[in-house]
Amino acid sequence: MNTTLSSLKYLLDKCSKTDHLITQIHAHAITTGLIQTHQHFACKLLNIYAKSLNNPTKSHKIFNQIQNPDIISWTCLMSINLHAQQPLKTLSLFSDMIVSAGLKPDGHCIVAAISACGSAKDLVMGKMVHGMVLRYELGGEKPIVANALIDFYSRNGRIDLAKRVFEFMVGKDIASWTSLVNGYIVCGDVVAAGQVFDEMPERNVISWTAMIVGHVRSRNVIRGLKLFREMRMKSEDCDRPTSITIVAVLSGCADIGALDFGGSLHAYVNKVADLVTDVSVNNALIDMYSKGGNLELARKVFEKMPQKDVFSWTSLISGFALHGEGRFAVEIFNNMVLSGLSPNDVTFLSVLSACGHGGLIKEGQFLFDKMVHKYGLKPTIKHYGCMVDLFCRAGDIPKAMELIKKMPLEPDAVIWRSVLSACMIKRDLQLAEIAAKKVLELEPNDDGVYMLLWNLYRLTNKWEDAVKTRKLMRNQNIKKQPGCSWIEINGFVHEFTAEGTMHQLAVDVQTVLEVLSGQSRFIHDPVIL
Repeated sequence: MNTTLSSLKYLLDKCSKTDHLITQIHAHAITTGLIQTHQHFACKLLNIYAKSLNNPTKSHKIFNQIQNPDIISWTCLMSINLHAQQPLKTLSLFSDMIVSAGLKPDGHCIVAAISACGSAKDLVMGKMVHGMVLRYELGGEKPIVANALIDFYSRNGRIDLAKRVFEFMVGKDIASWTSLVNGYIVCGDVVAAGQVFDEMPERNVISWTAMIVGHVRSRNVIRGLKLFREMRMKSEDCDRPTSITIVAVLSGCADIGALDFGGSLHAYVNKVADLVTDVSVNNALIDMYSKGGNLELARKVFEKMPQKDVFSWTSLISGFALHGEGRFAVEIFNNMVLSGLSPNDVTFLSVLSACGHGGLIKEGQFLFDKMVHKYGLKPTIKHYGCMVDLFCRAGDIPKAMELIKKMPLEPDAVIWRSVLSACMIKRDLQLAEIAAKKVLELEPNDDGVYMLLWNLYRLTNKWEDAVKTRKLMRNQNIKKQPGCSWIEINGFVHEFTAEGTMHQLAVDVQTVLEVLSGQSRFIHDPVIL
């Protein structure tokens, strides 16, 4: 029996991705009774079915064949369900293990349960599991359980409890600090995350990545890029950036148009084998080059990709849409369908936007109908917004209003802004006032709407109404948001805001502007000429 067991374990290691061989090994294990009596072997087999062959149903069947499964077998099945994004099933198994099987949870099992509570956003159940940790004294010297609790409370918006768990920990490791940093980021407090990050006794690529992602998502991209530079200078070779780090930095570069910085990162990606073939990294490169206006490079990245997913095609479609290349975007969409991939709701959002920017009314209507009737996708408010924008850009306001009346969803501020912009062009004051009122009902602090109305009143010589609009802005303390721009020089990104004086070179810039202004007056002085 031992010889048979050793042979089958060896074969499992060698044939873990070969379906028909695994089935034969499974059959032999059943006939020899190994599934029922050797739980370690059964766990190995059910893990292979779940992870290598993507067949969690078979894993459950194997588990059901085990006589009196021990806590390792239960934990194994819980982990499989957690990995398969089924937290409720994981918690159900945890409950069965304690109530039906009468087993006492251990540290590994409790971590799976806590993680499931975090994924399911079940604060009540998570607190009950935390109670079990205290009751059975599962915290121990190893911080893995406490780290899971920090993550759980953070996901549920209770950063105060996450911090308390952290403070009461006897031994903290780098994952403990990183969990708290990430917790603050998840809860939207990047400043507090930065304070914890600065206090960390040591850092790894995960903690650096957490802070970079936090700054990029909170629109403080320049700080995120500076952190990436700092990470590259301070980290060891073993702490090289992961695909998540790269994607976050490229996303930041796309947001502010830092193509030089992104280009140097692209050069780094090309030197690392597992990054150059990573689909998410290539998708981020396509997005960056597209948003930066370099559609040729975006297309080259796309064409070189060994594997493409729906997001690869969608990123390229979105890039051409952004720059008014509607026909090319529709062509790419058609090629995607021919490749055998089914477009999702985001793909249709991109191609409908492309039709709007390119004035392709018939194509837009055809694609909208195709989305609903062929692919069975339910249009969201954003899809209806694209269609309304399509008609408004084409100057067909009656068609846009007809769609607004027919759509099953309440129009949002974006839709009414499209109508307002179209009314500005047509100088339709009556409908413009209705659209503006609707926007302000939904977003009362939108300074842009007040400015559009003010401009429309000026253009139609309604000076009294223009003055009233300005007074209304003052009375409600609504100020026009200052414009913001970025410029990249020698790989460094500089941010400037209208009337801003905080930039380190603000005085020098002002001096140069005054010199240029003086020279301009001198050149255009009629007396000199």
